[in-house]
Amino acid sequence: MSAFKSYDIRGIWEKDFDATIVYRIGRCLPKLLSADRVLIGRDARSSSPIIFDALTKGITEAGADVDSMGLTTTPMTYYFTGKKGYACAVMITASHNPKEYNGLKISRKGALPVGSDSGLKTLEAMIADELPPAAAVPGKITEVNYHDEYIEFYRSQLPSIDGLKIAVDCSNGMSSLFVRPLFGNAVDCMFEEIDGTFPNHAPNPLEPEATLALREQVKAGNYDIGVIFDGDADRVMFVDERGEFVRPDIITGILAEYYLEKEPGKPVLCDIRTSRGVTEHVEKLGGEPHLWKVGHAFAKVKLRELGAIVGGELAGHYYFRDFFCCDSAFLCAMLVLGVVAKVKREGRSFSDLLKAIDPYANTGECNYTIEEKDAAIEAVIAATKNAFGEPVRFLDFDGVRCEWPTWWLNIRKSNTEPYLRLVAEAKTQTELDERKAFIENVLKDFIRKGN
Repeated sequence: MSAFKSYDIRGIWEKDFDATIVYRIGRCLPKLLSADRVLIGRDARSSSPIIFDALTKGITEAGADVDSMGLTTTPMTYYFTGKKGYACAVMITASHNPKEYNGLKISRKGALPVGSDSGLKTLEAMIADELPPAAAVPGKITEVNYHDEYIEFYRSQLPSIDGLKIAVDCSNGMSSLFVRPLFGNAVDCMFEEIDGTFPNHAPNPLEPEATLALREQVKAGNYDIGVIFDGDADRVMFVDERGEFVRPDIITGILAEYYLEKEPGKPVLCDIRTSRGVTEHVEKLGGEPHLWKVGHAFAKVKLRELGAIVGGELAGHYYFRDFFCCDSAFLCAMLVLGVVAKVKREGRSFSDLLKAIDPYANTGECNYTIEEKDAAIEAVIAATKNAFGEPVRFLDFDGVRCEWPTWWLNIRKSNTEPYLRLVAEAKTQTELDERKAFIENVLKDFIRKGN
C-alpha cells in the first residue's frame, strides 16, 4: 500500500488510499496501541472531513472513544497527546504536500511517533488481514476544546519581541488559528484565511516560489524578519531583513544559543545534513552536537535518548525537550523572534546573527531522480574516496556522510519522495562548485551506463 511511508501514512487521496483503507485503519488502531480513547485533529483539506468520518467509524466500531479537536495544528495534537495521557492520537494532514494529498500522523502514549519500525508496518499488515469483530458496545465521539490551554502554554514561553517589525506568511494553513491570539498586532500577516486548496502558493516553504511573496514583502516593507509556516504548522522557516531565505539548519544554531545560555553543556540534536557551521557553533557555546537520522519518527526518540534540550532539521522541523520532545513551529518562531529582537536592541540585524553560524558555502538539498539509489550511493562513495582519499569521518546511519578537512557530503534516499538527495558543503564557493560538479558527473556516468 503506497500510502504507508517511513514516518506516517500519506499520499494522493483516492489514489494511494481511500475511505475503505482509512476505516480499516480505524478498526485496527485501538488494538495496535492498546487504546480505549483516541485523540484526533485535522487540517482544512477538502478530504479531511471524509477521512475523519471513516477513521472514527472504524475506531468507535472497535469499541474505543474519540476525542475530536476539530481543526488544529499537528503540534497541538502532539502536545495534548503527551499532556492528557492519550495512548493513541491521529492528526489528519498531508503537512506541506499539495492539496490533492492527505494522510495520517499517528502518535502513541507520551507523544512518541508511530513510524514504519514502531507500528506502521504492523498496522499495514493488520488492515490487509481479516478485521477483528466489532465491539459489543461502540465507542462515542466527544468534541474537546483545548485551544485556550494551548495558547496559555505558548504565552508562558513568549519572550519579548518589542521593537521588531515582523511579517508572517500563514500559507492559508493551520497556523492562522494561533498567530493572532499569540502575537496580536505585533505582526503583519499574509494569506491568513484558512483554505485547504492553498490558493496563493504551495504550503511548502522549502519551495522557492512559496516564499517569493514573503521575501518581496520583507524587502518592500523594511521588515526585520519574515516568518513562514507550512500547511499544518509543524514546520517554520525564516527570511532575513534583506529578503533572503534562511537555510533551516542554521536556525538550530540560534535555538542552541537560546537554550545553552540557560542550561550549559546540554546535547543538541542535528540531522545528518546539518552544516559544520551549526555543529561548530554549538561546540563554541559549550554544547554537544549530535548528528542523527532525518525524520520526526527518529528525531523524537533520539532527543529522549540523549536527553537533548533542542534539535533541528534541514526540513524546518525543530524539536523541544519541553514540548514532549516533539516539533513545534510556533515555539521555534517565538524563540527566534526573541533572539532577533535582542540582537536588534544591541544594534545588529538578523543577517549579522546568521553570519556567525553560517561561514561555509553550502548546496542546500539537491534532488536527483535515479532508479538504483543504493548502487548510485555506492558509486559516489567509491569515486570520492578514490579522488579525495579516505574521509576523516564517515557516518552511514542515513545514507552516508563523508567528511574531509575542507568539505563534506551527505547522499541519501528520501524517505518520503522518489529522490536521491545530496547536500555538500565546503570552505569556499569555488571548492563547493568543483565538488558538486564532480559528484554530478559520477551520477551522470552511473545513469549512462544503465545502472
